[in-house]
Amino acid sequence: MYELAPNIELLFTEAGDYQDRVRAAAAAGFTAVEMWGPTGVDAPAQPKDIPALKAALEETGTKMVAQLSEPRTQFMIPPWDHSEFYRKLDEGVEIAHALGTPRIVVGSGTGFGGWKRQVQLDKLIEIYQKAIAQIEGSGITLVLEPVNVRVDHPGSLLDRTAEGVYVARGVDSPFFGVLYDIYHSAVEGEDMAAELAAAGDIVKYVQLADAPGRGEPGTGDLDWPDRLRILRGAGYDGPIGLEYYPTTESAASVAYIREVAAAA
Repeated sequence: MYELAPNIELLFTEAGDYQDRVRAAAAAGFTAVEMWGPTGVDAPAQPKDIPALKAALEETGTKMVAQLSEPRTQFMIPPWDHSEFYRKLDEGVEIAHALGTPRIVVGSGTGFGGWKRQVQLDKLIEIYQKAIAQIEGSGITLVLEPVNVRVDHPGSLLDRTAEGVYVARGVDSPFFGVLYDIYHSAVEGEDMAAELAAAGDIVKYVQLADAPGRGEPGTGDLDWPDRLRILRGAGYDGPIGLEYYPTTESAASVAYIREVAAAA
């Protein structure tokens, strides 16, 4: 059985503020949640009250399994000043420690037309080797997310799982891996079984949404029993983030995927 983690930016918003969404998720039977930017920089709503969020997690015994890094630096855009990313990474680690979050999600930002793609990927390796060295000893794992460019993130450099794996292998740290998002991979037309077979234990976190539409499982064309069977067969047994836009009330939207995950 997989542990599912509703994204509190998108799910249980009916409950109110972020800390109330944690309580609502827990009341619905979830033991884990995930979120986007910890202080709201990348979130579509007001900044988060971290002490209140921490209190809600502790009160309910709920785990925060992933949060985004801030800001989402455009690494390949001149003048290539990444100082704010590194500064905020330290703040993100402090918040992760406060909330008990083991993973921080990072990305590539947009690419730069003046460099060959391989050069840009190698530059990402350098950037994240420095990031890993900076937070050494923190116990926090950075997970790099490839995202689709066909629908949601046009212009993003990293849109292929294999290239995320290439960067992660180049960083070469047990505290750096890939976030495999089933939705983004499907939109890009990837073969999930082949991608996961090539990635091996580099995949350190998974998220999902149905495709097309990025709604809850059951609203699109993906075969979810088969998708989770492939995931299990690839050896992944960690939590799965529910990062979708619900088409109905949150508690109803999770019913099908909870049933599938319980049997996976």
